[in-house]
Amino acid sequence: MGIKESLKKIPASPGVYLFLGKNKEVLYVGKAANLKKRVKSYFRKNLFDPRLTALVNRIKDLDYITTATSAEALIYEASLIKEKKPKYNIELKDDKSYPFLKLTVSERFPRLLITRKTPKDGSLYYGPYTDVKLLRKALSAIQNTFLLRTCKNLPKRPCLKAHIKGCVAPCDGGIGEKDYKKLVGEVKLFLEGKKEDLIKGLFKDMRLASQRLEYEKALALREKIDALSAMREGLKSPKPLDKEISHLKEVLDLSVLPARIEAFDISDMRGKEAVGSMVSFFSARAQKDEYRRFRIKDVSGINDYGCLREVIRRRYKRILEKRGNFPDLILIDGGRGHLNVAKDELGKIGLGQTPVISIAKEKEEIYTEGKRLPLLLSKRSPALKLIMKIRDEAHRFAISYHKLLRGKELLRSVLDEVEGIGEKRKKALINHFDSLKGIKGAGIDDLKTVRGIDEKTAKKVFTYFRKR
Repeated sequence: MGIKESLKKIPASPGVYLFLGKNKEVLYVGKAANLKKRVKSYFRKNLFDPRLTALVNRIKDLDYITTATSAEALIYEASLIKEKKPKYNIELKDDKSYPFLKLTVSERFPRLLITRKTPKDGSLYYGPYTDVKLLRKALSAIQNTFLLRTCKNLPKRPCLKAHIKGCVAPCDGGIGEKDYKKLVGEVKLFLEGKKEDLIKGLFKDMRLASQRLEYEKALALREKIDALSAMREGLKSPKPLDKEISHLKEVLDLSVLPARIEAFDISDMRGKEAVGSMVSFFSARAQKDEYRRFRIKDVSGINDYGCLREVIRRRYKRILEKRGNFPDLILIDGGRGHLNVAKDELGKIGLGQTPVISIAKEKEEIYTEGKRLPLLLSKRSPALKLIMKIRDEAHRFAISYHKLLRGKELLRSVLDEVEGIGEKRKKALINHFDSLKGIKGAGIDDLKTVRGIDEKTAKKVFTYFRKR
């Protein structure tokens, strides 16, 4: 195709780019939050770095892979560097201690974790990765998709993650060794950049499960395929999903397809401490690693509009500062007043052109800009179903955050009664276990993994909760 033609077609999405030489050899692999902006920056005049100049002079073509998030791009980048061994990717060859992903395949039920050491202990190591913050996001997305166990030692009783379906729970007999081994094999394919092969295998398993009338298993496989497809497809929406998004664009009279949607909800739980939530959907699928929670700081009392202003301001000021990706559509849980507040706040920070809609729960009325009367769509409307799904997820996420904060306050007061637990240790325990139930179910070895908790303190905590 040639470099000039390729530069015209590269999208403004997260992804990985590959610079190719005259014989199609890979010269350099990089990741970007915005492929178009990043790749074009290499071809500016007056490059001051001699190494970059030498690279650019050799580039004859480029290739790229779009992803849903920058975290996903990080995984692609590392696997491609390992596979292609590009001449100009020298930054990972110095003495810095870059992080790796460690898959503990020598364990009975392997875990996936971040490490900076790579001893010969029978584990598999992936990387190195240049951005530990993005790596944590990627690890979170992988855990949400594959549900591997995360506990250092397999507990005798199921932990909170097992109860909320955040883990396949080998501790509780939720999965056998054979099936868990297959799950680990799927994670390997993902980390090696072989997602196409992985998804084909999952489709085959799903069809087989349906034929055997194992509908619960088939549904779980469908959800995993959807999660992986969203990461794989990037800006390309899968064809089951095009209908929903296209219909939404049509009924809202939008100028662009609303591939990326962010939705907000405020929860004050009967006048108690207010919180806000933001959920992100890409190609009609949840991007859980992009979700955000907001503890309201500047508003007191019951003030829905004030809380919404604060959340909108904090979210998009941060996006502006970080030069992140903006949504194609913003969805607010509420009525006309909520819509006007959100638009007004966006206008104050220079983002008044961003499309915003709100949906009122009672009659599912959709309020849009510039129209006095709300839209009333058919209950069968694909657009309404998508809006309601996203709205409900934002509401669920806000409520879950409220419950989490209330649980932490209860836990903090209970920990005040344990001898030897000061503010630092209290905070470390709360951050590690999240809930009272988590600490109650922890053994001494589990408690010792918390920063600042030695064996003596772990025994005190363990004994205290056994006496209650």
